[in-house]
Amino acid sequence: MTAIIDYGVGNLFSLQSSLAAIGETAIITGDPEKILKANRVILPGVGAFGDAAKKLSDSGLDSVIKKCVENKTPLLGICLGMQLLFDESYEYGRHRGLGLIPGKVVAMEGSIPKNLKIPHIGWNYLKIKNETPLLSEIKNGDFVYFVHSYYVVCDETNIAATTDYGLEITATVFKDNVFGCQFHPEKSGDVGLKILRKFCSLER
Repeated sequence: MTAIIDYGVGNLFSLQSSLAAIGETAIITGDPEKILKANRVILPGVGAFGDAAKKLSDSGLDSVIKKCVENKTPLLGICLGMQLLFDESYEYGRHRGLGLIPGKVVAMEGSIPKNLKIPHIGWNYLKIKNETPLLSEIKNGDFVYFVHSYYVVCDETNIAATTDYGLEITATVFKDNVFGCQFHPEKSGDVGLKILRKFCSLER
């Protein structure tokens, strides 16, 4: 069973529907006990980093997530959820993240050519950088769907795949039992379902 963390950020039902499509039972919950008992945990998210980080902190779910990781429960962060896995973000100030993977979140504005639109919305291909169970069935050039204005800067040893949007953008990350996708696998067709299926095959 997979727990999708509900902390008031993101469209959780499309993610739950995608998991149902691959035969995975998933619950949407903010209950710490249910999250800690889950075989796998997904941290979704859209919107501003600071607001999301505050909601996690105020609800105590930040500590629950860290406990899951400590217990070796596979964790997947999606979009803003991936960014929250890192140390800090510079989105409208400076905000502390979960610190599960070393790195920071910075603005695309000023880093990419001015002719490219922000937010980055649409389909982009993946470039595989390091092997990880999440991408074991994914090929170089497979397309996935992005919606974001900020991107992660981290050590290349934690990067599973990148994409190009005026510069090389971190698309997928990993560290031990922690994984992240900047793109939305639940909106990425068959490629996204393959990624979700691989995540749901992971156990503690």
